[in-house]
Amino acid sequence: MEFKTFLASEYVTLDSNVHTGGGTDVTSELQKLLDIAGDDCGVKLIMDGAALITGLTVSSNTTIECLSKECGFYQKAGSDRAVITNKIWDTRSLKTRNITLVGGTYNQNCKNQVHDVKDSGMPVTPADPDAEVGTVRGCHWIFGLEFYGVENLTIRDLVVCDFRTFAVTIGGFKHVLIENVWVDLPNYMRANNQDGFHFWGPGQFLTVKNVGGKVGDDFMNLGPDECDLVSSITDVLIDGVYHDSADQSIRMLTRKGGSLDRVTIRNIVGTYTSFGFYINPWFEDGNFGNFKNIFIENVDLRQVEPVYNYQPPMLFDVGGNIESLTVKNVRHHMPYDNRTLFRLGDRCGKMAYELPEDQMPKMKNIFIEDLKIIEEDDSAADCEYITVELPIENLVLRDVFVMRDGENSGTLLKFKMKGKIKRLFMDNIMASGLKTLIDGEENINTILANNVKADIE
Repeated sequence: MEFKTFLASEYVTLDSNVHTGGGTDVTSELQKLLDIAGDDCGVKLIMDGAALITGLTVSSNTTIECLSKECGFYQKAGSDRAVITNKIWDTRSLKTRNITLVGGTYNQNCKNQVHDVKDSGMPVTPADPDAEVGTVRGCHWIFGLEFYGVENLTIRDLVVCDFRTFAVTIGGFKHVLIENVWVDLPNYMRANNQDGFHFWGPGQFLTVKNVGGKVGDDFMNLGPDECDLVSSITDVLIDGVYHDSADQSIRMLTRKGGSLDRVTIRNIVGTYTSFGFYINPWFEDGNFGNFKNIFIENVDLRQVEPVYNYQPPMLFDVGGNIESLTVKNVRHHMPYDNRTLFRLGDRCGKMAYELPEDQMPKMKNIFIEDLKIIEEDDSAADCEYITVELPIENLVLRDVFVMRDGENSGTLLKFKMKGKIKRLFMDNIMASGLKTLIDGEENINTILANNVKADIE
């Protein structure tokens, strides 16, 4: 295979600024260079300055490398498309291979792009619950970086700035690496779907390491069948996520025929406003998804004032069909308010509460291990740390430490709605400052407890 390298300044005028824009629109000239790439020829475009563009498409065997964070792209007002995307979109087969973006800043100029476009022929978004990716109906949101049907995609050492809706969207993939990527929102727009990273199935072998920044909704979403109702995502490692007042941390969403399996998420730190982890089907359409084996560890997220008020703030919201969920080493330190830490059974479809028990979501095994709660004032008075709102087969609480000053109040485990537990395993529980340890013990069939000590009222 032949490979060609182009230094951008030798072909175009790089007189823009990745922060403020301006300059000469060089989209067509850069696109001609990128169009050389394909199955038989590779292209490496080196950005040694900042370019004003409307949007670029890339083919297989393309690398774009920016020499510093001051190099890259600023999107022209009214472009209303992705800054960078692949030329051939197909989530059912991998028609694009070997795409690499390294370094630089990709600024979408969000205040000067529309939220979505209608009837464009582009893949639709979950705004149309009946549509499949690749159909023409509905609308398409304006994403920052966008790729569909890609094998061997690498995005690293760069900044995605002022994205109009999702910063990075990838659907239909195999072997994806995202590393050292920051998302930045100097022009935050409240409740405008300015999410960070979204992944739609089918997908396998996804690695995300050392990413962070500010977003206006989900920082990250693993939503395998969110659009097509059938796809799965497997083999995922997310390691190192840094939040700068994210409205929501990480969402995992399967809603019908697809599944999410073999997922490890670790080292999540920073501040968040409203919701931490959403692990549920979200769509209230009578289906409850398939969450297979999910492992989360080392979470230290600090609360700040909530942005959303359509339901109370929380750290973990879990629902749907859960095979095995393990959450380990969660530190809840000097909370802002009395939000629930684990809401088990909520928001997996309001109609679920009205179904017979044998038709409700199947939450089989939930492990909460190494939970540390430290409070020194009454900000979280009367907190219900763990609530159970639908049936759970097995709930394990291990190595839980609660230290609260002031008057005793609140409870570690509370039952609500249709909540019940078949088997509750409690091992090494130490609690001080609570009013009750379990509120609704009659909803538990069997309790197996070892070394449980509580200084309660």
